Amino acid sequence: MLRLARAGYVMAREGVLARVDPDILPPGTEPLFRLARLIERRDGRSSAAALGAALSRLGPSYVKLGQFLATRPDVVGPEMARDLEVLQDRMPAFPQAVAEAAIARTLDRPVAALYTTLGPPIAAASIAQVHQGDTREAEGASRRVAVKVLRPDVQARFRADLSSFYRAARIGEKASPEGQRLRLVAIVDTLARSVAMEMDLRLEAAALSELAQNTEAETDFRVPAVDWDRTGREVLTTEWIDGIKLNDMEALRAAGHDLPELGRILMQSFLRHALRDGFFHADMHPGNLFIDAEGRLVAVDCGIMGRLGVKERRFLAEILYGFITRNWIRTAEVHFEAGYVPMHHSVEDFAQAIRAIGEPIHSRSASEISMAKLLTLLFEVTALFDMKTRPELLLLQKTMVVVEGVARTLDPQLNMWRTAEPVVRTWIERNLGPAGKLEEAAHGLQAVGRGLQALPDLIAQGQRIASQLDRATRDGLALAPETVEAIGRAEGRGNRGLTWALWVIVALLAAHLIF
Repeated sequence: MLRLARAGYVMAREGVLARVDPDILPPGTEPLFRLARLIERRDGRSSAAALGAALSRLGPSYVKLGQFLATRPDVVGPEMARDLEVLQDRMPAFPQAVAEAAIARTLDRPVAALYTTLGPPIAAASIAQVHQGDTREAEGASRRVAVKVLRPDVQARFRADLSSFYRAARIGEKASPEGQRLRLVAIVDTLARSVAMEMDLRLEAAALSELAQNTEAETDFRVPAVDWDRTGREVLTTEWIDGIKLNDMEALRAAGHDLPELGRILMQSFLRHALRDGFFHADMHPGNLFIDAEGRLVAVDCGIMGRLGVKERRFLAEILYGFITRNWIRTAEVHFEAGYVPMHHSVEDFAQAIRAIGEPIHSRSASEISMAKLLTLLFEVTALFDMKTRPELLLLQKTMVVVEGVARTLDPQLNMWRTAEPVVRTWIERNLGPAGKLEEAAHGLQAVGRGLQALPDLIAQGQRIASQLDRATRDGLALAPETVEAIGRAEGRGNRGLTWALWVIVALLAAHLIF
């Protein structure tokens, strides 16, 4: 609770709380936010700069939380979500000696035996930092590599801060029905899983390997190769990419690259990976994208990856295709078939709401149409129809926002719909046409076969459960006295904790005003 109080004070001092949308404030918190206005710095900084300063003061956990909340405009408000989208994950580098000690400990060999050279850090983020190095191969050739090293003590820091995030989420869900609809605890669950995977660099190596396998037939996209002999939990070694960053327009032009074509490659690569493979790079900002000497798009830093199941891929493809063809009824039906909108709502009413989003699009020029904006508006409308938060779709939306923004810097006149249409149409023809229906039927028969094989075990298990329930309920159900007492103590602790938290926050604000 003290950590949460400190975070609230830093946010207030840096002026972040003053920029929170009043419409999303929980009832009864308005006085606290008015009090926060009294202590904020008034130095004319932009809201994005204030956010960056506050999150940097609070540490890497909050930087990562800020990046994650950029995907949730429904939680933090559209304006703050835009500020968080441009938040750069830049932290001070840790010493070279600490990095070398981590490498030697993880790989159980001296650094000199692993790399012929290991330079100083060239980039530092909230989870890890990157060094440039060289290795000597068995045949004697030298090879340049990128060496990513986990920050020291980052796991303990994240564990402590995550406990604070969970406490804040539980308070939010108890205090507001809207907090329950937004599933605040589930948001922290998703963040926790994402961070846990990022803090094991073997998993990032596996993601690079999987993405390379999925795209090995593509001629315009690739990822760096992993050096598995020099990779462990805290160290990841990959080939060094000599290329031009995708936001360096002058260098791209000087090298003779076709910028509109690069925008098309970027957009279609992302959609192809999301729809065809259900596995996509979810952090495709320009710092992670390069163009190599052969003109291929190279994506690095696979710490954050997105996965979509078959149902989600069908949802995405049919939604995009429905908007392309203006088939609003079919677009609405997809939401119901996927189980995203409860069945007690009317398909026709939902189609009407979708039409209100889609029709204005078709009266605008291609340069004014944004698929990312469309998905944002779509998720806003679905809230009116009790559609619960789908974390995997929000990560997709966030990535699409970034990809679309980068593609438009390469070609401001890029027709997003014409670019997306071949990828979406190919997926629909392959998966929802005759071939897809036959494949789906074959999978269904396999599932039935597995179910028949497991039927005897299921019957035996059902009999055991029925017998246990009969014994347990023969004389009625009753809670043991110690269980009742424990529940009472837990409730009392929760109420006292919330009261103390509010008093600590007020005390910190008051102390600043007085002294």
